[in-house]
Amino acid sequence: MSTAAGVLNDVTSVLFVLLAVVTGVQWLRRRDRAAGWIALTFLTLGLIVTVGRLEPAHPHGFGEHLVTRLLIELLVLFPFLLYRFAVVFDPPSRGLRLVVLAFTASLTIWTFALPTIPTTGQSWPAAFAAYVVVFVVHWALLSIVVAARLWRAGLGRPSVAANRMRMLAFAAAMMTLAIIGAASVRNTHSSAEITVQVLALLSGTAFLLGLSPPQFVRSSWRVPAQREIQLAIRELMTLATTREEVARRVLPSVVAIVGARAVAVVDGDGRTVASEGIDGPRPPDSEVLNIESPGATLVVWTSPYAPFFGDDELRLLATLAALVGIALDRVRLFEQERETRLALERANEVMTNFVALAAHELRTPVTAINGFIQTINHLGPRLSETQLGEIRLALEQQTGRLAQLVEQLLDLSRLDAAAVEVRPQRVQLRHEIEQTVRSAAQGWQSDVEVDVASPDDALVDPVVLDRIVTNLVTNAFRYGEPPVRVAVRTIDDYLRIAVEDAGPGVPPELEDTLFERFTRAGVARDRVSGTGLGLAIARAYALAHRGDLRYERVRPRGSRFVIELPSP
Repeated sequence: MSTAAGVLNDVTSVLFVLLAVVTGVQWLRRRDRAAGWIALTFLTLGLIVTVGRLEPAHPHGFGEHLVTRLLIELLVLFPFLLYRFAVVFDPPSRGLRLVVLAFTASLTIWTFALPTIPTTGQSWPAAFAAYVVVFVVHWALLSIVVAARLWRAGLGRPSVAANRMRMLAFAAAMMTLAIIGAASVRNTHSSAEITVQVLALLSGTAFLLGLSPPQFVRSSWRVPAQREIQLAIRELMTLATTREEVARRVLPSVVAIVGARAVAVVDGDGRTVASEGIDGPRPPDSEVLNIESPGATLVVWTSPYAPFFGDDELRLLATLAALVGIALDRVRLFEQERETRLALERANEVMTNFVALAAHELRTPVTAINGFIQTINHLGPRLSETQLGEIRLALEQQTGRLAQLVEQLLDLSRLDAAAVEVRPQRVQLRHEIEQTVRSAAQGWQSDVEVDVASPDDALVDPVVLDRIVTNLVTNAFRYGEPPVRVAVRTIDDYLRIAVEDAGPGVPPELEDTLFERFTRAGVARDRVSGTGLGLAIARAYALAHRGDLRYERVRPRGSRFVIELPSP
């Protein structure tokens, strides 16, 4: 039986030294507080089993007695250091912290104040027996605190982290039982001694599994979540076709991997694609982790235990973040391809409309002009002066219409090619607006009200101003109804011009495409001539001037177009 106890003692000693090495390596790799406290804890235990095997059974002299007391002090410190490791993640109340510190300090003083420490086989004096009782109580209480905190914290954690934390809680409990057993066993060759060694061995094994479980153990613990993760990755790479789908398929997996309390997926441009749990209340001890990869970042709010107990899971999150980045890039390319296809379809539609419009609009005045010229050539001598005058007027109107269409097409080509050079200069606003309106409202001057309440001058390009206002006033009479009001204001270094009519307004279904080329307003298409280019040209000129043009519905009826041009 003594041989079995010795073998178990040797194995346990090797295991505790191995724990000291493992936790020391973890601290060198991590360099955080939790790793530091646990490394110090098992360095203490490693020194106890190493130096304790070299200590003589019956120490003599001051030095050997001092070594004995130091080893006992290390035993006093072991549960305290383990407690400090546990409370790194969840700080204790001030009262508990003071009680533990006072208890440990008092026991430390008592360790060195003991008059004598009996050796193996000697009877225990009353003072030493009382010390052992307090020592066991101290160890038991701290171990219970550690075990309770770790076990409670493991509830709701992912499988690997939860099992690691449970292993540490179990190890602390087994170590306490071993210490209690060692304190009560007086015969080193009894079955009780073997039981103590078995408890110590179980404790050491559980500590090792909790702090550094082998890969095959981690894999077995991760089996339930592994299937879900694999399914999410497969769907992520094959089924997700939008940013929202990518995020929807990956968020539950992120939560499952590290037990996240909230998570957000951020794309390469820094925009939050989707989130879960962000709007709800989060515990104040949430640990914020940014898992970055090219093309995507996973922002994870998790418990403070995750960085220590979920290191493998965090590496898995990094892999998942890389896959999310790839999926988002694929979605971006898909969206670009779709946008390009839609743009090509729209361009083809615009080109078709342009050809049809140009054929129709150009054919009408050209045909009329050709007919009038043939009439003059064949019937000129027989026509009266009145008839010739009517023909000349019709020719003037048709050539003007033709010139306007050609000018609009030239405007569009210049704007498309960014060949319009904007040259702001000081202009007299009232004079410039009134002259433009007079030219645009031919025969309708009495139905136009011009209200210029801005300063007398402004820094704008007069050509751009003329083209925009002309198009808007022309449209107001063509598609709306008089009276037409042109109001000019200067607001915050912007020249604001509003052109408002009293017509029926723009149909709601056309408001979204109002400034696109060849868009014409509903019934007006059938009763008035026009190319549908005026508003597109006006807005393009406004944008070229670093301004904008927008539409506002007027109640109870009417339309208002507002131009804003920078005029510092």
